[in-house]
Amino acid sequence: MQNLKIQQSSITEKSYTRSDWQKGYQSLNQEFDYWIDDIEGQIPPELQGTLFRNGPGLLDINGQSIHHPFDGDGMISRITFTNSRAHFRNRFVRTEGYLAEKEAGKILYRGVFGTQKPGGWLANIFDFKIKNIANTNVIYWGGKLLALWEAAEPHHLNPYTLETLGREYFNNVLSTSEAFSAHPRLDPSCEQDRNAPCLVNFSIKPGLSTTITIFELNPAGEIIKKHAHSVPGFCFIHDFVITPNYCIFFQNPVTFNPIPLALGIRAAGQCIKFEPNQPTRIIVIPRTPKKGQSEVKILETQSGFVFHHVNAFEMGDEVLIDSICYESLPEVEPESDFRRVDFEAQSPGKLWRFCLNLKDGTVQQKLIESRCCEFPSINPANVGRPYQYLYIGATHAETGNAPLQALLKIDLESGERQLWSAAPRGFMGEPIFVPRPGSEKEDDGWVLALVYDAAHHRSDVMILDAGNFHKSPIARLHLKHHVPYGLHGNFTSEVFVPN
Repeated sequence: MQNLKIQQSSITEKSYTRSDWQKGYQSLNQEFDYWIDDIEGQIPPELQGTLFRNGPGLLDINGQSIHHPFDGDGMISRITFTNSRAHFRNRFVRTEGYLAEKEAGKILYRGVFGTQKPGGWLANIFDFKIKNIANTNVIYWGGKLLALWEAAEPHHLNPYTLETLGREYFNNVLSTSEAFSAHPRLDPSCEQDRNAPCLVNFSIKPGLSTTITIFELNPAGEIIKKHAHSVPGFCFIHDFVITPNYCIFFQNPVTFNPIPLALGIRAAGQCIKFEPNQPTRIIVIPRTPKKGQSEVKILETQSGFVFHHVNAFEMGDEVLIDSICYESLPEVEPESDFRRVDFEAQSPGKLWRFCLNLKDGTVQQKLIESRCCEFPSINPANVGRPYQYLYIGATHAETGNAPLQALLKIDLESGERQLWSAAPRGFMGEPIFVPRPGSEKEDDGWVLALVYDAAHHRSDVMILDAGNFHKSPIARLHLKHHVPYGLHGNFTSEVFVPN
């Protein structure tokens, strides 16, 4: 590792305590609406727009704990930047399941990742009803704010009030309960649509063979392309990458046994088993398939598990993909407690580059970053194109596994790393890169992130200079409360201030 620059205080050998980390997993029942007045530093006047975040806001239903945070009801946080000020608002997505459980005051649905209805297996047997929890991502596109959960349709929200307006079907192009992934990719210049930007997304319908459906939406939010492809085997796919010509998916080597699910013993996510002796398959699908031809290519590489990718780009007959890889899938056991996870016993996610030769069907891979890392972000202008810089949540320590407490900037050309750490009592969420208006340099802008501060049981909005990452934050905005650890979000240059 070259030229590592670290901004940190004096920190003990272990960079965190379990009790500090656990406090970030408390429910936030209140909904807030206020201007942020407690600020260290100064908000850049050029930073104009809105950061939307999504994640599980409830970790219990009226005192009944859910089994895994991924089963928690979605809560949108909105931070609006305007005229060197910032406004915060949060609101739960009023899904059908959220409203029903709020009225009943108890758990009514089985969760995908282990939450069961009270009453044991007899209360859960043969219950396959899915609760759309709308908790994974939120994006503003085509004049609409959409809360996303990959197993069902999006929810449409009012960007000013965060009021839930209903489910979104894109003029009935999406059918009822049809999945729409929580990991869309924004192509800054879509060659197939007169170089206009477009949103590319997918859905997965798993089975003995899996159907992957690809959607492309124009700037007006209309689905202008929809094509489905069948691939052999069961697919558990959370994320994908795009290039101007391809959509690329990693088919993790897993199997699914539905019997414990049907008998009410296990949740769906607990019926997935990692197969370390099977290869990871890489599925390459043309974004503009020829009529009557699928042209899907499937390549194989060594076994591993991928949740998230950084980016992909084409170089002649080759496609390069940067991804965070794990040795295996961390399984969720029925009697486990996610707050008691043993980080040291699990293998960390590391950043790898995969080089696909589409002509001869071979795959080569090399390690880019051995430090445990997750939740990558890049300049949106470089999505699907060659790029130099990436920003990613990381552990404070260079080796081992631990909660994310730092942000790491990687220069892929020079190899330079810059690390900003919030340890020992800060815990990091997903960074979002925001370009400076009119910027020409790839790293000219800011990195925004929510950091949980265990010392004060509150969350801070961090603004870092993306070009001079090793410096202290430009501004640290102290919220009046904590925001439970979230999942994904996006920034838009649109400004949504309260009336």
